[in-house]
Amino acid sequence: MRDDLAIVQTLDFFTPIVDDPHIFGQVAAANSLSDVYAMGGKPVVAMNIICFPINKMDISILQEILKGGLDKMREADVLLVGGHSVEDDELKYGLSVTGVVHPAKVIPNRGARVGDSLILTKPLGTGIINTALKGGMAAEDLVAKSISCMSALNKRAAELMTYFDVHACTDVTGFGLLGHACEMIEGTDVGMVISSSSVPFFKEIQGLVETGIVPGGLRRNREFRMHMVKVDPQVPDWIVDIFFDPQTSGGLLISLSSHQAQELLKKMHDEGIKESAIVGEVVSAPEGKIVVR
Repeated sequence: MRDDLAIVQTLDFFTPIVDDPHIFGQVAAANSLSDVYAMGGKPVVAMNIICFPINKMDISILQEILKGGLDKMREADVLLVGGHSVEDDELKYGLSVTGVVHPAKVIPNRGARVGDSLILTKPLGTGIINTALKGGMAAEDLVAKSISCMSALNKRAAELMTYFDVHACTDVTGFGLLGHACEMIEGTDVGMVISSSSVPFFKEIQGLVETGIVPGGLRRNREFRMHMVKVDPQVPDWIVDIFFDPQTSGGLLISLSSHQAQELLKKMHDEGIKESAIVGEVVSAPEGKIVVR
């Protein structure tokens, strides 16, 4: 084994969130690749993992899913080297991804330091939008924006952050922003402050949340992690719900020194990652807690 190369492997697959099989394939692939990006790695090869109800769905649906995934892999410069398929009553698709990174440059999801700023690279709300879509309550333009967000690779954001001294990073997916932020500080001697007015999210979802159009995963995330979160009384409850919304192929949450964060954010904006924003900071107290204000 070379001492200047570490191998990182991830596996992710899930059930459809949109009706278009080609788009679903793209989103699933982008989501699977994200774990490698979050570690500062470069995905190199991937294998398809597919569960398909062959007696219930036309084979053309499977073809479109695989084509969507392949299109996204090509965009990521990743080589498809094979895969596994299983007949199942429920459709599922994803990738097993292998990437590379220098051992000294692996970025952990813990290690945030006091004084760090936190950058989030994608807006929140895709879980809420997907729930509204299933109920026929999501506007077409909002669904289109959500699909564009979910299918966007974290590739360029990950490449840019490798030029900086990043202390910790995670991709924001099923546990929501606050759930993954809790993972970053759990059992450590630091805490976080999240500025609710700075966190990017799809503005159209406020009404959906206020009327109870939220995924079950959001409520489970909130129940599981709320003991680690302190919310300022002036922060509305619907905002907290959005911060716990389970994301599909969400953005990166990056912790690095405040002066480097400003420079990284500028580079991201210049590169077209316009929704990226500094959403908070790492603090010494309260330890192991997140304050939302």
